[in-house]
Amino acid sequence: MTKILKALCLLIYALAFASLFTVLPFATPLRYVAGILLGAHLLEAMVMFRDVRRYPGSPATSLLLTLLFGFLHLWPLRQR
Repeated sequence: MTKILKALCLLIYALAFASLFTVLPFATPLRYVAGILLGAHLLEAMVMFRDVRRYPGSPATSLLLTLLFGFLHLWPLRQR
């Protein structure tokens, strides 16, 4: 289930990025959704930074994954 939700997050970001270069009929709402999603994940990364550091790899990688996927990345780290 989390893979599907992560793919949906990536799809939203990809479509919002593509809407900067091409004309999409739903570009403006999509950009707002992507911006709100990134803002929420940024806030989540700041609040849950202790869990972000639990990632076995680089802290920068974990921060990037948190910005992209938010709680979907942090949930497995919290269960350790």
